[in-house]
Amino acid sequence: MTETNASAALPLFADFAGVIDRALDALAAAGHLPDGLPRGGITCEPPREAAHGDISTNAAMVLAKPAGTNPRALAALLVEELTREPRVASAEIAGPGFINLRLTSAAWLSELALIASAGTDYGRSAMGKGSMVNVEYVSANPTGPMHMGHCRGAVVGDALASLLEFAGHRVTREYYVNDAGAQVDVLARSVHMRYREALGEAIAIPEGLYPGDYLVPVGQALAAEFGDTYAAAPEEDWLILFRTRAVSAMMDMIRADLATLGIHHDLFSSEAELQASGKVDVAEAWLRAHDLVYDGELEAPKGKTPEDWEPVALPLFRSTRFGDDQDRPIKKSNGAWTYFGADLAYHFQKAQKADALVDIWGADHAGTVKRIKAAVAALTSADGAAPKPFEIKLVQMVQLMKGGQPFKMSKRAGNFVTLADVVEMVGKDVVRFTMLTRKPDAQMDFDFDKVVEASKDNPVFYVQYAHARISSTLRKGAAETITPSAEHVALLGEEELALVRLAAQFPRVVESAAVAREPHRVAFYLDDLAGGFHAYWNVGNDRPDKRFIVGQNAALTSARLFLASQIGQVIKNGLALLGVEAAEEL
Repeated sequence: MTETNASAALPLFADFAGVIDRALDALAAAGHLPDGLPRGGITCEPPREAAHGDISTNAAMVLAKPAGTNPRALAALLVEELTREPRVASAEIAGPGFINLRLTSAAWLSELALIASAGTDYGRSAMGKGSMVNVEYVSANPTGPMHMGHCRGAVVGDALASLLEFAGHRVTREYYVNDAGAQVDVLARSVHMRYREALGEAIAIPEGLYPGDYLVPVGQALAAEFGDTYAAAPEEDWLILFRTRAVSAMMDMIRADLATLGIHHDLFSSEAELQASGKVDVAEAWLRAHDLVYDGELEAPKGKTPEDWEPVALPLFRSTRFGDDQDRPIKKSNGAWTYFGADLAYHFQKAQKADALVDIWGADHAGTVKRIKAAVAALTSADGAAPKPFEIKLVQMVQLMKGGQPFKMSKRAGNFVTLADVVEMVGKDVVRFTMLTRKPDAQMDFDFDKVVEASKDNPVFYVQYAHARISSTLRKGAAETITPSAEHVALLGEEELALVRLAAQFPRVVESAAVAREPHRVAFYLDDLAGGFHAYWNVGNDRPDKRFIVGQNAALTSARLFLASQIGQVIKNGLALLGVEAAEEL
């Protein structure tokens, strides 16, 4: 294999996974390994300690037992094969049979050239093979504008959708509109109060209704259209009309709020339409036909005595078959669908159009995870098929802070801080990146002072500053008529190649983050890459010969500018996955 052919199409780590695979094929052909051994557990990744080399593989550890041989003995044979690869400078056996490879400088320079040629596609993967993933996120009740309680899940879901697309999946971004519950009737009654207010009546919003001023324009629009037709009319005359108009107005507001974060869904699915279409009944019939729903009685709740509990026959889903602690009713005693029943039918609908499902939920819904996962497992495996992959990512609330203290601001929405207000204060990119600086199931403080602080302790600034520094350096080079060029990259030394090693991690991070459904991994990686860049930059503060622009050395300068340009490209690609624009200057 030639070095050029090996590295032309695939990123370095993916390419070396193939190198390891071919070395194993050679051992099998020579009779050192049985044919057909499963290789799914073999890894090709950086060692945990950078001092141990550039690439580590557990191939000998994974295959030794099924091959009936000693791991170190198999590792010795594999090392002999791997050192035939021109880009391998050395190969060593570590511990019980790990293999650590050190690569030549040429290997890293080839990767640098690959970044340049791939550009915005560097890191893009075909791993997903075009499979369809439905990502449902936000799905806030259509009763008011978006608030910061919705923000984190919105960003996590949107970044995950982009990540999955970049990793080779097709993605549907879906919003489930909860427009069939009691909360939308409360919304309609609240709008009716604002409608009467718009007609000149003095009103006081009673407790239990939505008090926010955001409903004033909805009431005014209804007053302009209908006059006083419904001012004194009984509720049954106006409830459906006002509910429909109010939900429509709220969804327009929610779409506008999400747009301030750069979030746009492909599909808005209505719970009311789902029930009206009879799809919930179809789902129930399908479940009954597959013995997954039966008529039964619930046990008395804990703390209730038989005298206090009157059992009622209800349609129950057999969720205990799938790990739940009890079977769950899909209808109430009055015949109305339970939330679980409607949600079950909704997921049944989604599963018919997707190969995998991901839901982004608030942590307050943790108690219903087990039952809905049981339902989806049942719905997608009843005919003997393997259940469709379905994951629920729980997102913790965000505490707003300023100067280390809980922050209060004027609330046009009634009793919460709106997303639009926060974006207006600090900007879309700051909000989005900050939401991904911690794992979604960890508590988060959003401190208005810290998120705009020009400090290495602020990851938003730290990553953006790296890209801005690169852009500034490239502009300075252009002013001196020095353009980035790969012609002299052989002049780059070990410290510069360390940056290429960091950049080469990006395709691996994309794939691992997509598999784990964890877009925050990209943010963490960008912080590491920015750290490596800033560290090299700081060396140049004390040593002029280590600066990107070196006086009287145009060849070295053009090589380092080429390096800087590619590091900037990787940062830009990673930020794009998070929905953040790369800063040209700060």
